[in-house]
Amino acid sequence: MKVPEKMPDFRTTKLPLTPDLASKLSGVIKKANSEYMYWDDFKYISMPDGIKPEQAWTLLKVYRSLQSKSIPLVDSKENSFAYWLPDCVHRDIHFIDQQAGGSILVDDPAVHSEEKRRYMIRSLVDEAISSSQIEGAATTRVVAKEMLRTGRKPKDHSEQMIYNNYQSMQMIKKHLNEPLSIELILAIHTHMTKDTLEDPSWAGRFRTPADDKIYVFDSDDQTVLYEPPDATRVLALMQKLCEYANSDGEDEFVNPVIKGILLHFWLAYVHPFMDGNGRTARALFYWYMLKNRYWVFEYLSVSTAILSARTQYYRSFLYAELDDNDATYFIVYNLKAIHTAIEILNAYIERKQKEKKRAYRLAAKYPSLNSRQRILLASAAEKPHEIFAIETHANIHGVTYQTARTDLLGLKDLGLLDLRKEGKKFVFTPAANLVEKLEG
Repeated sequence: MKVPEKMPDFRTTKLPLTPDLASKLSGVIKKANSEYMYWDDFKYISMPDGIKPEQAWTLLKVYRSLQSKSIPLVDSKENSFAYWLPDCVHRDIHFIDQQAGGSILVDDPAVHSEEKRRYMIRSLVDEAISSSQIEGAATTRVVAKEMLRTGRKPKDHSEQMIYNNYQSMQMIKKHLNEPLSIELILAIHTHMTKDTLEDPSWAGRFRTPADDKIYVFDSDDQTVLYEPPDATRVLALMQKLCEYANSDGEDEFVNPVIKGILLHFWLAYVHPFMDGNGRTARALFYWYMLKNRYWVFEYLSVSTAILSARTQYYRSFLYAELDDNDATYFIVYNLKAIHTAIEILNAYIERKQKEKKRAYRLAAKYPSLNSRQRILLASAAEKPHEIFAIETHANIHGVTYQTARTDLLGLKDLGLLDLRKEGKKFVFTPAANLVEKLEG
């Protein structure tokens, strides 16, 4: 990834701030803020006659600066980071609040608790895979899902990253009634990085002056993109992060979604660990959303949306640092990712509702089947190469191992599933002629 061009210093650009100039540039400023452009895109906007991009940028920066609110995170020169909420942010926040408070998962009686559990397990699996792939885990989604669904042990470093992420996302839910603390952050990191670090002693501890300095490199050409704060400042910055997360907003209210994104940014900026910072930062955001009762996030995989636009994710970090510590770039990007994740979820629910109807229709000739078996058959008919494990079936439907075993063996006895041994475990796969049997 190419390092973004450094913006011109608006403080040194001469510009007569007149009402006439502001009027001429109102359309330019509106466009720049609707997409929250950085200088490397802004300079290509068509400008009114006689006005240079550098001059227009100065007016834009003045406008943005007047709207900004500081947060307690500071850089190496003790300059505060800040943000503001342009209209594009308000639109996405409104959309998220609507979904969080009245989504199909909450209001639709057709979506049973059993199905909600399946959606939740699916999101945990997707989040674990995508968050690890952002950090370099090299495995396919098919293989990773097979590992998590069958319960087999990870075979390599990449699978271990994904397995850790999955376990960590479940662990986090046990700590929603706690304030954020250094101990909780270290516990998340310990779970995230088990058996994946170059030096096992790095797990669950912050960087120290005795450690080598770390840099964030571009994965393509090893260009240094970013140098985190010195290790001597890490503990103080992380204590400030906890204080900010736990502040109740008496002096100034911050929308929980915005604050969660800022916590994500804060931890990633400080880079307090030798490795595993990105995974821990995204898990912290997830924890904060659930803590503030945004239950729709229990069913979302924001990292999947981030993974599909990973370069823009990294770039939003760099824009914030290059543009006078303006964290709005990171907020705007993450809100778009959340919006995309919600749309993916809604499309998935709609597809699964159709699949459920198909399950009842296709399995009509087998009236003895229960709802769990019918749902599994619908999925098996759609995905002929899917693997079904007893443990996964039990987990998804919230039943005992014995009940899940009875479900799957019952389908095998009907010739609808095949049984084979994989390692030390038995797994089930759709029968080769499943669709013909269901539709015959």
